[in-house]
Amino acid sequence: MSALTEVQQNAVRELMRVSPVAVELGERFAAAGHALHLVGGSVRDALLGRLGDDLDLTTDARPDQVLALVAGWAEQTWDTGIAFGTVGVLKRGFKLEVTTYRAEAYDSSSRNPVVTYGDTLDGDLSRRDFTVNAMALALPDWRAPSAFVDLYGGIDDLAARVIRTPGTAEASFGDDPLRMLRAARFASQLGFRVDPSVVAAMAAMADRLEIISVERVREELTRLLVGAAPRAGLELLVDTGLAAWVLPELPALRLEIDEHHQHKDVYEHTLQVLERAIRLETDGPDLVLRLAAVLHDIGKPATRRHQPGGGVSFHHHEVVGAKMARKRLRALTYGKDVVEPVCRLIDLHLRFHGYGSAGWTDSAVRRYVTDAGDQLDRLHALVRSDCTTRNRRRAAALAASYDDLEARIARLAEQEELSKIRPDLDGHAVMQLLGIPGGPLVRQALAHLLELRLEHGPLPHDDAVAALLAWAADNGLNPAAGPAE
Repeated sequence: MSALTEVQQNAVRELMRVSPVAVELGERFAAAGHALHLVGGSVRDALLGRLGDDLDLTTDARPDQVLALVAGWAEQTWDTGIAFGTVGVLKRGFKLEVTTYRAEAYDSSSRNPVVTYGDTLDGDLSRRDFTVNAMALALPDWRAPSAFVDLYGGIDDLAARVIRTPGTAEASFGDDPLRMLRAARFASQLGFRVDPSVVAAMAAMADRLEIISVERVREELTRLLVGAAPRAGLELLVDTGLAAWVLPELPALRLEIDEHHQHKDVYEHTLQVLERAIRLETDGPDLVLRLAAVLHDIGKPATRRHQPGGGVSFHHHEVVGAKMARKRLRALTYGKDVVEPVCRLIDLHLRFHGYGSAGWTDSAVRRYVTDAGDQLDRLHALVRSDCTTRNRRRAAALAASYDDLEARIARLAEQEELSKIRPDLDGHAVMQLLGIPGGPLVRQALAHLLELRLEHGPLPHDDAVAALLAWAADNGLNPAAGPAE
């Protein structure tokens, strides 16, 4: 079966699934004298056999006319995108976004597109970002020979798995510089190669990204990272210079390697770690794990030191890297739910390397688990992924050592509920035994008890009480009389 025949069969299968709703809406528009087309990503994804329940449509009707046409038919509508000509519609589980033909462009200093309505489908398609997103399908008669509109060879490019622009790439990126990031994102999401003319324009126009809002940049980076092949997208960002405006720490990992100071290519190592981490994911794309993999060594350039005899060291690069990652992720406006776990993983990713050589006590294992907290599974994945050595004996030794650590964690967890480690006495008991109110002293006492719990494991109640009273005496507290004067 040819690639073209396969995509056509994909489209028929997908369109049969969505046609009850799409055709109904098309009939309403046609009856009112308006055109309606399935367009852009929806046509592309139908041809790829991956169309979801979110449908993109375009029409010559203005937004107020669209709202009138769906009144009484839609189960719900929303107008959050109406300033850009888009009306949202919910019908039988499908989310449809109906956008009036439009033209949009940026001026040299604007972060926001200037939107004007277009008059024709052809004009609308000519302003689309890439040829594979510039195809349309007329409704309601989507089976008619003339229903499929492909003015720029989108179906051929889709079959060839290539990203090109309808017109010149320079004109497309001039209209909306964010499209440069979208090209990298599609390289990741779809596994398509980017046409050399598009790559050249991205490299020449990279600095145009400065007019794009950081929130839109962050969204494209996120989509790239959770795609099927994020390495391809990241390499494109670095090779074109776009990474300097998005994630400048990544190209900085291309450390110069000279004949006297040999060390592994940190940039290549990082990409390998990312690919290895993806293979260890168990529940779909994990943004936090992937960001941690990409950023885990960004502290190395700042901490690199050449050693006598040709060695290279990166002492404390995990600490420096965690600080750098927090600054970058906050600048990209990621929330705490992303920033904090990523930085914790970076900060902890080297601790394991003292396990095999030094021999950890149960106390050290407890601390590893406690410090990782709810990120323990991700930390396991990151640490295992960080072993990219070509030395098979060393790789096997590291893997066996981490297997042993995980087994010890499992045994201790079974005995002690490691994930729920708490002081052996709670705050109420501390206040009652010491005769003090809540406050800093109670927190200090609990911290001391937690240290004992980590060091020695669970303490019998009487031993915990004795330890608390001993701490109180050492700190000038008289349990019978309350705090010392």
